[in-house]
Amino acid sequence: MPGTIFWDVDTQYDFMRAAGKLYVPGAEQIIPNLKRLTDHAHQAGIRIVASADDHVPGHRELSGQPDYRETFPPHCMRGTPGQQKIPETALEAPKIIEPDAKDVRIPGGDILFHKHWFDVFTNPYVESVVRGLDPVRIYVYGVAMDVCNRYAIEGLLGRRPTTRLFAITDATKPIDASRSEALLNEWRRRGVTTITTDEAIAQ
Repeated sequence: MPGTIFWDVDTQYDFMRAAGKLYVPGAEQIIPNLKRLTDHAHQAGIRIVASADDHVPGHRELSGQPDYRETFPPHCMRGTPGQQKIPETALEAPKIIEPDAKDVRIPGGDILFHKHWFDVFTNPYVESVVRGLDPVRIYVYGVAMDVCNRYAIEGLLGRRPTTRLFAITDATKPIDASRSEALLNEWRRRGVTTITTDEAIAQ
């Protein structure tokens, strides 16, 4: 589908599975919808742009005394199973773009941005790659809605004012459920369309 991107936020073992280092409450419940979105994208020829935490000791997001807003316990440590994406959201031969990459060219298929902090735009190549892709529509899903998804959506709102943004509400979970409705309402006020997985696949 020309002009459309599915944006997969941090669907990694440590966040998605109850045994993970930083499980997002209820994340396992959305895995069937994440698989449906991933399968649909690949079958329909929709590019998936994904992000993934890739931490080493000393990253500013990690803390032994986390506040769960700016800092979190160690998670998604490089080289561990917890850093890997779950099988249900596996990408097809993705181009992995590191924050310190030397040469970034936009590939033809899926893209995976590694990041060292929860804001995907701290990978300096995200903005230029998205500009090069020039999407008309971006559908955002994954975890956590009130942290990494928030930075992705709000970063896109600021950088892509003419791109239609969709937040897939039954394919995301927050860390703090009490913040969800206010966050969704704020996104709607700023022009984000909230939809379900069924609606995203039908469009």
